[in-house]
Amino acid sequence: MPPIQRTAAMFSQFFRRHAAAGLYLASFVAALLSAASLVANAQEPGGMRLFKVVSPRDDIVVGIEAVQLGSGSTPEVQRFAALLQDKSPLTVWQYASRKDETGALVQAPLRQLALFKNELLRVEPYSTPLAIKTPGAAK
Repeated sequence: MPPIQRTAAMFSQFFRRHAAAGLYLASFVAALLSAASLVANAQEPGGMRLFKVVSPRDDIVVGIEAVQLGSGSTPEVQRFAALLQDKSPLTVWQYASRKDETGALVQAPLRQLALFKNELLRVEPYSTPLAIKTPGAAK
């Protein structure tokens, strides 16, 4: 038997005996692919940055253009909070997941809203494996 067939037979026998190991390996690969897509979306230069704004009443996902956040060594969530502090009310886009014209699931702008500085608000970074549509491209 050729070495490749022998190796394939050995893996097949191993996975038959250890089905849980196969599931573990499949979930590990899926997690790696998911993490890779999150990193690809997070490192996209320019474009929109998403944040989760949590209040006592509800929580929403909002987007703001990366150029509005500016650059710097501080985390984007900290720059977003400082921008809200300085320019309250801050106009942002509320985002929600929906299907685009091709039927693919994307994060798309829902409506514009104004955020007011409030002691009870909490801002968190928000990451998604979905493509993020800019307000101009969502129409």
